[in-house]
Amino acid sequence: MSLPELVQTELDDEPVAARVNLGGEDGLFVTPTRTLIYRSEGLLSDESVEQYPHDAERISVSEGGRASRKATVTLDYGLDGEQSFSLPSKRLQDALHPVLAGILSAAGITDPGETVKQTFRFSELTLVVTSDRVVKHIGAPVWDEDFEGFHYADVTDLTFEDGSVATSIVLTLGSRQERFKAPNDDARAVRETLTDALCTYHDVPSLDAFRKAKARESEAEPSQDRKNVSFGDGPAPLTANPTELSEKPKNATRPDDPVDLDDGAADSASGVAAEAVTEPESATSSASATFEGSGFESASDETAASVEAVEASKTAETTETTDTGDGIEELRAQVETLTVTVQRQNEQLQRQNELVERLIDELSRGR
Repeated sequence: MSLPELVQTELDDEPVAARVNLGGEDGLFVTPTRTLIYRSEGLLSDESVEQYPHDAERISVSEGGRASRKATVTLDYGLDGEQSFSLPSKRLQDALHPVLAGILSAAGITDPGETVKQTFRFSELTLVVTSDRVVKHIGAPVWDEDFEGFHYADVTDLTFEDGSVATSIVLTLGSRQERFKAPNDDARAVRETLTDALCTYHDVPSLDAFRKAKARESEAEPSQDRKNVSFGDGPAPLTANPTELSEKPKNATRPDDPVDLDDGAADSASGVAAEAVTEPESATSSASATFEGSGFESASDETAASVEAVEASKTAETTETTDTGDGIEELRAQVETLTVTVQRQNEQLQRQNELVERLIDELSRGR
């Protein structure tokens, strides 16, 4: 993977031993002499690179509560003061491992070519398992000058004692033993990492083979006084949960309105029906009147008036229906306008949410 141009400029041809992604394009780069923190351009800051030399005397870590997304790593340089950098809490273990390896190398605690296999943090106990030794530090800082180291060349046995809360790791170094405890949740990871490192160093396939080899060496050597063997009590069982490791052993409708008919149409129809129903005598005189001509004209006028009334009623009904249809079309147009407006507002809200999420992401990366 290519390095950012600004990082390449700051490296001065120094090789990068480890790289840790801090989210987005941000990254942590570890060289043999220093740690570089690269911040890409964002909403709150410009592109930048910060440098932290490895000649520190102490490393401390501060983590917020469960709701906090950031952790702070502080490097103490003695009389030269302190320097700190922030990073996402979920990236802490990945970042701390190579930084601590670089500081141990710069301090001469590990030899050239010696690799740091795994770092475990258990409350106030830190264990660093390398290819050649175990480095133990007890206290609030992750590491300072008050540490102890146990080289695999001096180890004669390795055992594990299970407990209800923690597992004791017992290193036997000749006539003495060194004990330290790991929470049961992480005991398996410690057991496998330490066992593998010890067996690889002595070039044996298992702990049983390692013990047999040591037994043969002991038989070949003169007998030694083994009466005064010190068994330290070691630290009390730990109850705090270790920091979570990342990809490593854990320590990683609408209805229409009704239309009313005109009452005049009903009245006209009733009048026509009443005229049609007459007594026989009226029918006879009507026939006579029709023959003479004057009565016929009167009946025709009344019938025509009824027809006109019915047509007027139909015209009124058609007009009312047309008016109602125009209202529905107008309402539909308003709904369409409102729909377009709501869609535009939703798009704006989505863009605002994206900006807020980006801002939160940058803040969580220690910006």
